[in-house]
Parts: sequence; structure tokens; C-alpha cells
Amino acid sequence: MNILVCVKQVPDMESKFKINAAGTWYDITDLAWRMNEYDEYAVEQAVRLKEQLGDADLTVISIGPAKVTETIKKALAMGCDRGVHIVDEAVAGREPYEIASAIAAFAAGKEFAVIFTGMQSQDRGSAQVGVLLGEMLSLPSVTTIVDFAYADGTAVVKRELEGGIKARIKVAVPALFTCQLGLNTVRYPTLPNIMKAKKKELLAVPMAELLSVEPRQETVKISFPEKKGSGLILEGDPAELADKLIRILKDKTGVLA
Repeated sequence: MNILVCVKQVPDMESKFKINAAGTWYDITDLAWRMNEYDEYAVEQAVRLKEQLGDADLTVISIGPAKVTETIKKALAMGCDRGVHIVDEAVAGREPYEIASAIAAFAAGKEFAVIFTGMQSQDRGSAQVGVLLGEMLSLPSVTTIVDFAYADGTAVVKRELEGGIKARIKVAVPALFTCQLGLNTVRYPTLPNIMKAKKKELLAVPMAELLSVEPRQETVKISFPEKKGSGLILEGDPAELADKLIRILKDKTGVLA
């Protein structure tokens, strides 16, 4: 079985973010970078499936500039067999349709039976790439999975719905799955596996060789949320608090006018 897992390199969410000069994305200067958290669960699940099957072949793919190879190498150290780096210095300006199209162009004809992606990226948060990729490859897609089991050509998964409800779904492979937080417990790469990862194949493919579509979305402007006024804490006994609250509602909101 051929398995593909898609990962993205994102800034550490503890970083201090600034908007870039164009006002269309964040400034990447002085940011720390890591694998997207949702994608870590996808990699872990892909490696577990590979280990279960024994004879599976697992490829990890990512798009971005040279520094993205560090994220790919982490996935290799976790247990992926080879890495594919789609080299693109302009990835920050790519919208989900372009990203999915490039991955689909690479994956076409390679007979991937199972594809894992994160549910969404921590920076853009569109949750579109996975389902677009499935559609482009004519694969059924199951989103936000929180449990995964595979046997005899069929995957049985649980996917998270609103309100904490979970749906149990059976789907025959080939299929694509987007992974939610908590799907599994992500392993830490051991030092021996980190050293082995350095010898694994890492293929570089220029974005221009894969991208054949025009963008359908454009980011015109981004901004930080507006700061709102601080809350008001009332102190006193219940009778005093009631009087104060009524007075505030009359004076500031007109609710009791």
C-alpha cells in the first residue's frame, strides 16, 4: 500500500506576530517555525498504518522555501520513508486551491491508497486543502477524524461533529482523511531515527512543474482584531450591586430607559 501524508510548516503560535508591509499576511522575520499541529497527528496516524501493514510505503510532502525541509525531516524521523519538497518561495501567497492542485499533480498516477492531511493549518485555518485534494484526485474524503482503524481494504473512523457528537463511518480505500487534534498520541523522534532520517530520500520539485491553475481567492488585507474596552467589576452586597447594575444599564445602554 502506498500512503501519502501532507504537512505544512507554520510559525510557532507563541511567536510575536506582525503584519507585513503589504498588509496581506504576517511578517515572517524572526519567527520560530514548526510542523502544523494538526499535521503531526496525520503523520503519526500514517506511520501507525505503515507499521500495522508492514509492507506499506509512506511518503511525506510539503510546500515552501528551503526551511520547510526541517519539517519534512521531522516527519522522516517519525517514520516516513521518503520526503517530497515542492519548492516555492511564494507559498505564503498561495490560496488553498493552488496548494491542493500542486499536491494533486504530484500524487496523480502514484496509486496512493490512503492520504492523510491535517484538518486545517494553524496560520490560515481554511480547512480547504484536504477536501480539495480529495476532489481533485476523485477520492472520497472524511474530515475531522478522531479515531482510525483499518482492515481488509476498509477504514472505520470516527469524525467529530458539532457539540461533541461523533459519527462512525466506514469507507473503502483509496480515500483521504483530515485529522483532528487528539486523534492519537504523537511520538517524539528518537535520536537514532533522527540520524536515519538524514539518509532517507528527499526529492525537491519546483512548484512551476506542478502548478497549472490560477488562484480563485485573493487576500486583500488582514488586520489584528480591534481591542475592546475592559470589563467592569462591581463590588458590594447584593442590594448595592443590583442598584449599580440597574444604573449602568440605564446610563450606558438605554435598556431600562
